[in-house]
Amino acid sequence: MKQFVFASLLVAAMASPAFAEEATTPAVAGDKTNPAAPVAGKNSFTEGQARDRIAAAGYSDVSALVQDADGIWRGKASKGGTVMNVAVDFQGNVTSK
Repeated sequence: MKQFVFASLLVAAMASPAFAEEATTPAVAGDKTNPAAPVAGKNSFTEGQARDRIAAAGYSDVSALVQDADGIWRGKASKGGTVMNVAVDFQGNVTSK
């Protein structure tokens, strides 16, 4: 009986490292903007929410903001003293041209 208990403990001790999980490497933090942005799709953002997204991206003086047939909010805004065309897609990506 003692040999059985000892053998059981020995097997359990040797199996313990097998249950330990390897640490996973975290995902690389990349751009939060979809490289294909602006992406066409049904947009649930209101005009106010689109303006807020544009402002959060560092733009000011947002004007002429309208939603096009592809569901993309398009308008004009300034950043660094330059006025440019901006767009907000259904994913919340803010792009400029």
